[in-house]
Amino acid sequence: MRAFGGAVLMALVLVLYLVVGVTRAVAFLQSGVPVGIAIGVALLVLPLIGAYLLVRELLFGLQATRLTRRLGEEGPLPGDGLPRRASGRVERSAADAAFPQYAAAAEERPDDWRAWLRLGLAYDIAGDRRRARSAVRRAITLSR
Repeated sequence: MRAFGGAVLMALVLVLYLVVGVTRAVAFLQSGVPVGIAIGVALLVLPLIGAYLLVRELLFGLQATRLTRRLGEEGPLPGDGLPRRASGRVERSAADAAFPQYAAAAEERPDDWRAWLRLGLAYDIAGDRRRARSAVRRAITLSR
């Protein structure tokens, strides 16, 4: 829930940035000076890219949360039952030891979104965020 609140806060800050950027872009476009018009166009394009990326990330987060809840209702998730530090994070050595079973399951069942989501969660607790996101994206695609 804390991560969701952080995502919402960042989304609001980006929306504020987009509003300010667009108003400045309009001012530059109305200047009539070629350099000002070029800056205005750039200020319009960059917020559009930012808005697209924001929507994409929010949809990813919502879909991943939905699938994780669904999987959690079916049984324990990777990391459940593993020893944790005082901070609540799973101990790295325990996460590394549990990881191979999730990798093997994803290899055995390449069309099973559950196996890929478990693998993504295992990557996440092992600290490999890039591969975690990739595996979760594959799980989302397979769940459709």
